[in-house]
Amino acid sequence: MILDVIFTASMIFILRVVNYAIGTVRMIAITRNMRFLAALLAAIEALVFAVVIAGVVKDLNNIINLIAYCLGAAVGSWVGMVIEARMVRGYMIANVFANGDGETLATQLREAGFGVTTTQSLGRDGVVTTLRSVLDKRDMKRFTALVNELKPNAFMVAEEARSVQRGWMGLGKGGRAIG
Repeated sequence: MILDVIFTASMIFILRVVNYAIGTVRMIAITRNMRFLAALLAAIEALVFAVVIAGVVKDLNNIINLIAYCLGAAVGSWVGMVIEARMVRGYMIANVFANGDGETLATQLREAGFGVTTTQSLGRDGVVTTLRSVLDKRDMKRFTALVNELKPNAFMVAEEARSVQRGWMGLGKGGRAIG
């Protein structure tokens, strides 16, 4: 009897985690316009959901199954985020506005392996150097820390890049061409 309860709750939990993970991969497939894969994953996701929900709604007084369902959703969300971080290569555009010697900051960022383009701009207080860099999303934290260390008063704006074509992408101490 107790083994049946544990087995059922465990299966509900595991299948709910799988359900969320499939949902994450399906959303990635949709954003990449992979229609057949997205449709196939939607069918599998619906099947898993139907099996899980059937195990829960047949006895809504079974607190163990309800807890397993809720915890499975929570853990499944976390697993989905881990999958998304590993599968999706995202890019960020960092704009840094530096008073004074912005070219020195640009040189230091290049030496750290980042691609940087500079222009002279006119800000509220006069001429500033505008630095633009397209980064792998995973490098954003390191880039921000380096800018804060080298030029703590610099104004920085970061935004997600929707598309990246051609150019140079810094990668560690080296770099690679895009496109």
